[in-house]
Amino acid sequence: MLDALRKGAGTWVAKLFIALLIFSFAVWGVTDFLQGFGLNTAAKVGDTEVSLLDFDRTYRQDLNRLGQQLGRPLTPSEGAALGIPQQSLGKLIAEAAMNNAAQNLKLGVSDERLATIIQSDPAFRGLNGRYDRTRLQQVLQANGYREDEYVVQRRHVAERGQLAEGIAGGLKAPVSYLEALDAYQHETRNAEYLLITAEAIGEIEEPSAEALGTFFEEKKADFRAPEYREIKYVALTPDTLARPDDVNEEDARAEYDRRSADFFQPERRKVRQMSFPSKEAAEEAAAELHDGKTFEQLMSERNLGDNDVALGVMSKSDFLDETLGEAAFSLNEGESSDAVEGRFSTVILNVEEVLPESTQPFEEVKAGIVEELAKEQAEREILDLLDEIEDARAGGALLDEVGERFSLPVEAPQAFDASGKSMAGSDVDLPAAEGIVAGTFDSDVGIENDVLQLGDQGFVWYDVAKVIPSRDRELSEVKEAVVEAWKADQLSNRLNDTAEELLAKAQSGTPFIALAAEKGLEVQNVEGLRRNTPSGDFGNAAVSAAFTGPVGTSATTEAADSSNRIVFKVTSGSTPEFDLSAPEVSALGDQLSQQIQDSLLGQFITDREAKAGVEINQAGIAQVIGLNQN
Repeated sequence: MLDALRKGAGTWVAKLFIALLIFSFAVWGVTDFLQGFGLNTAAKVGDTEVSLLDFDRTYRQDLNRLGQQLGRPLTPSEGAALGIPQQSLGKLIAEAAMNNAAQNLKLGVSDERLATIIQSDPAFRGLNGRYDRTRLQQVLQANGYREDEYVVQRRHVAERGQLAEGIAGGLKAPVSYLEALDAYQHETRNAEYLLITAEAIGEIEEPSAEALGTFFEEKKADFRAPEYREIKYVALTPDTLARPDDVNEEDARAEYDRRSADFFQPERRKVRQMSFPSKEAAEEAAAELHDGKTFEQLMSERNLGDNDVALGVMSKSDFLDETLGEAAFSLNEGESSDAVEGRFSTVILNVEEVLPESTQPFEEVKAGIVEELAKEQAEREILDLLDEIEDARAGGALLDEVGERFSLPVEAPQAFDASGKSMAGSDVDLPAAEGIVAGTFDSDVGIENDVLQLGDQGFVWYDVAKVIPSRDRELSEVKEAVVEAWKADQLSNRLNDTAEELLAKAQSGTPFIALAAEKGLEVQNVEGLRRNTPSGDFGNAAVSAAFTGPVGTSATTEAADSSNRIVFKVTSGSTPEFDLSAPEVSALGDQLSQQIQDSLLGQFITDREAKAGVEINQAGIAQVIGLNQN
């Protein structure tokens, strides 16, 4: 709603201010607190001040708006990391610069005109669609404004609107500019090309010892072993804390009796259902069944398969239509019903199998009950134990001591790198606690780390046990990977050499058909290439190269898959006739005009800020946003 209060009579003016936030802020930067400010001043542009109250109100609105977009509130630290304070202050300083310029030019708005502007604002309309003073009071109160304060603010908005209108209002992009950009966007080109693949190069031979050694020395950094770290950890979860041996049989049997319904299986039946378009058709089929025809024969006559009639194994309560449930459970195994009028259609039911009710005996489910009881008890104890372990850690207890004291296993997984990979390149089995890998590499041996959340009900404590520094590997350790890399490098070089050779011949006048025959390739064609639009073998690099010169331009680039090469020649091009009245041209004109207006107004604001001078009360701003300058 605050945006609505800041719009003013011309809505495009507000859009310009928003577009200039970062641009303006980058120019005046952040200076130290200077003498001469009032205690309630956030910034000063010339003689115009931005109050801490205005900054606080704008900053909170911007912070809350972004939080709503993200689906959760943002903390001051998160807001600062995203640059929200700078954006909020930038907006206010840009406005102050405009206010300062308007004041110097003695611009003004009459009380009558200001009243008209306020009363015509849609934000203040009542249920009848007309200006409602009560609605005005509600909106101002909701946004923390007094009426007299808002009137002053709205007067400034109107004055800034006059200034912006005089600077950039009505400015339109030149038609020649539009025509050039329209041609740039819609020009198409056709090309013929040769695709050079690994198959065209052939198999890469094994490297000699000397070549491999030289390559390894040049690329040694690529095969360097990263730093690895080993940790110890103690996990506190219902599973690790559960003690099934402490659950006695009496408690388990009592739980079994309490949950007896969970172990009871009512009678079920494997049912098939055949639907009919009318009651008469169903009764006719039922009569055929009475005369000795089987359910399967009825299915065959109607071209129905098992999937067309099978309802599956169902208890009586599984039937949504009680009438069908009653009918199905009145039949014996193998029997078919008469025509049954269901809720949605008339059907005939058939029972393939009857599964009698049953109850799982205690001994069969005892182990599961004991495990669940132990886990429930562990869940009740976790938070108390969390505090005890934290107290022990604060008292200097090592993880081994914690594990022994609280009967928790101390785990020591194999060493891993910053991506969680082992020395063999496989994933290391680590606790699924967010931040444990990053935390391990931010920590060091002997440093106590914060406890991490593990799942919904668990916690994990960990220590860095060993740091294995990064090192250069010997060729013998990575020979297979080096050979593979050497071959890939050779293939890339030979692809490039072949492409450059063919390009040189093409540029000297050799037809593509002759080049294709020489290398056993195929001349291919691509039509309708447009800038920034990959097509088939032509990726972004190839498309860009196709527009670097006039028709007839030849070049070589990577193919869309990056592994192959393309040699191409632009054979023709087409630029559609420029139509100023076309909707897309009109939209482009509006966009360019807005950009020109934004740029011009931005330059004006930057100039006014530079000439008037911008001073920032960093201490006051830090206090407002809740961050310590130190």
